[in-house]
Amino acid sequence: MQVRRSTIAAAALLSSAGAAMAQDGGPMLPGQPHDWQITLQEALSPIEEQIHWFSDYTLAFIIPITILVAALLVWCIYKFRADRNPTPSRTSHNTTIEVIWTLAPVVVLLLLAIPSFQLLTAQYNPPSEPELTVKTTGYQWYWGYEYQPSNTSPQAQAEPVSFSSYPLAQLTDSLADQNAAAAAKGDLSVYPRLLAVDNEMVVPVDTVIRILSTSGDVIHSFALPSMGVKVDAVPGRINEYWFEATREGIFYGQCSELCGTNHANMPIALRVVSKEQFATWYEAAGSDVEGANQALTASIAAKTGAEVASR
Repeated sequence: MQVRRSTIAAAALLSSAGAAMAQDGGPMLPGQPHDWQITLQEALSPIEEQIHWFSDYTLAFIIPITILVAALLVWCIYKFRADRNPTPSRTSHNTTIEVIWTLAPVVVLLLLAIPSFQLLTAQYNPPSEPELTVKTTGYQWYWGYEYQPSNTSPQAQAEPVSFSSYPLAQLTDSLADQNAAAAAKGDLSVYPRLLAVDNEMVVPVDTVIRILSTSGDVIHSFALPSMGVKVDAVPGRINEYWFEATREGIFYGQCSELCGTNHANMPIALRVVSKEQFATWYEAAGSDVEGANQALTASIAAKTGAEVASR
């Protein structure tokens, strides 16, 4: 009983500490890592929701299998230790046991394989023709974005948009300089140090986006955990993926391939906006990306302020 109480107390202490740290660091915004986080990031796309489901589904098999194996191990240690079993059995064959330990793993693997293949198929087959294609090119150590609207979209006749996205701070900077660089752009809870960039990748909400990933030097990997996106960027090759953001906001990822000394300082920032805001941004970004981003930030602030005032 004393051990159980101590365990509960320790868990409560860790939970309260995590909550306090979250409060000290600002609001718990989705689409970025948080202190004391032990689960997957919140799902903000249909594919990531399926990934969460499959993760929980797989865990439902892992837990009982682990318990069974541990229990069998303890039972064997107790039952067949030398002092209780001085004369070991010479049994070398049991048909029933062999049939069970052959068929059971086959059944488990089938139950895992079927939804796994369904998820894998969904990851590379969008539900509809993508309305926007973004070519993401990895460089040491930043990202380049090139927009390719579909022929039927309102942006088809606009000036093409392409830009580079650099981190605001470097790992070699002091902690104060890293925070100052991010704070110069805005709230640190929205623009975390070593994740904030000068130009975010902007996409409309509730829109199927095709990602074409490649690299200009070494192998990189374009990864946005909350969107369920992780696709390698290989020099001389185009890899295709898709996602559909279900919530407006700014969300973060990073290069997930060991691409060099500054691999840990190659963030990805995704800004999801309304379709109207995206249309306005895209029209302006063709000639002035920085000005378009400033106007978009002002539009988001005005919209957020109006929503708060109406509550």
